[in-house]
Amino acid sequence: MEKTDEERKKAQMLDARARNISHNVRCTECGSQSIEDSQADIAILLRQLIRNEIGAGKTDKEIYSKLEDEFGETVLYAPKFDLQTAALWLTPVIIAGGTAAGIVYQKHRLRKNVDIMALNLIRGVPLTPKERVTILDVLIPPSPPPQGVVSRLRRWLNR
Repeated sequence: MEKTDEERKKAQMLDARARNISHNVRCTECGSQSIEDSQADIAILLRQLIRNEIGAGKTDKEIYSKLEDEFGETVLYAPKFDLQTAALWLTPVIIAGGTAAGIVYQKHRLRKNVDIMALNLIRGVPLTPKERVTILDVLIPPSPPPQGVVSRLRRWLNR
């Protein structure tokens, strides 16, 4: 009786492993579904191949490399990081870094401009209307929010 329970547990573990691998493999016929979700003939055959490979004692990496060798790199949902896919992986990082650098530069530039305007004001150089508005925005603190019930509720909700 215990042996059958152990066999069931082992079968469940192998099935879970096969499903995990199948979720990471693209159906070559459908293209937009994993072979786990697809009912195409090739997907059924690939699921069976994966189960056979697991039964033969192959590791996940060996199974992925076999599928990649037979069907190409596009069969895997997670492409490898190499020269061909570097742009795919690095573009979001470059965009985020550029955006952050732009924001930091703008803050620095505004602070530097205010310092220059203050020096010009001390030296007696007249400010342009735009510079006057900018320096007043920096020097005059914002007015306190209204103390109505709605504003108190908003502040309480934003905590």
